[in-house]
Amino acid sequence: MAQNAYPKLHNAMWPGLVGKGEDEPPIGLDQMLDMTQAAAVDGVKFDGVDLFLADPHTSIDADDDTIKALADNVGGRGLGIGSAVAPVWPPVGGGSAMDEGDGRRAFLDAVRKACRIMGRLRELGVRKGGVIRIDTATGVAEWAADPAGNTAKMAETFRLACDIAEDHGERLAAEGEICWGGMHSWRHMVDLLEAVGRPKTLGFQADMAHTMLYAMGYNAPEHKLIEVGDLYDPAKLDASYKRIADALRPWTIDFHVAQNDGTVHGQGSHDRTGRHCMATDPNGKLDVVRHSGMWLKGPDGPASRGMRHICWDGCMFPNKVLETQQTWNDILATMIKVRDAHGWN
Repeated sequence: MAQNAYPKLHNAMWPGLVGKGEDEPPIGLDQMLDMTQAAAVDGVKFDGVDLFLADPHTSIDADDDTIKALADNVGGRGLGIGSAVAPVWPPVGGGSAMDEGDGRRAFLDAVRKACRIMGRLRELGVRKGGVIRIDTATGVAEWAADPAGNTAKMAETFRLACDIAEDHGERLAAEGEICWGGMHSWRHMVDLLEAVGRPKTLGFQADMAHTMLYAMGYNAPEHKLIEVGDLYDPAKLDASYKRIADALRPWTIDFHVAQNDGTVHGQGSHDRTGRHCMATDPNGKLDVVRHSGMWLKGPDGPASRGMRHICWDGCMFPNKVLETQQTWNDILATMIKVRDAHGWN
């Protein structure tokens, strides 16, 4: 049995969709749920899932009957629903947070629709907590044309998104990922959060793989903390990773357990972003259990801000890996170790 009741352990559904190329068709939601439900380690199972609100999994325009069917499908498997990704990007109907016109309207419409779906799932009893994840939906090069001006535009879009979230009783979390302009370095991420100035409504979603790349300054060399060779020096990696966690942990309201080998990776619609590795990958540079503690421990840890679950994130793996049940058993085993080491009751 797990030593701690919290955080609850969730599996992400978006690895079945994100970064798929022509040779890697999407993996359906039912199949992702099947593998999540089947995963078990010494009698411990996943507690729930986090969703991607986009076709072909869950349409952002889902009607009430579809939402009820989703609740029945997930809840009937003994799983809960936590956080969800709002489809704020132009390719799926959203828009850039930097665009003060149609892009902003599309971005906010995606947030509004996501709040509606997630609120209904809460009403139906299958969702007990979690956040709605957003990012700037803007490339680094576009942002860099006017950093201060564009950050101000993004902050205004995020403030308007906070208004929508508050009207629905929701919170938003911005995922720091090096491919999104204005969020592509740890310092820029803090700057944006502070510019928005709505800490009760907008927080940070920390992904272990993405935040490690912050230290390496891939898309923001001016904020680099370590060189590639330093990844093999535990003391240097720890010092740089702790600096980033200390800066962003007070904002963190959603957390993704993940592994990274220190390289960037792109596939399909996602390019030059964090390289997620399997939990058991010998090339992974993080000590997943120990480094999780930098985010989950301390008086300003996520539990102090209402976080009740953590989620695995591992995108852009071949379908043959994702469709292997042992993959999910290994992931669950790692998450159990994280909860045993850093959880609470």
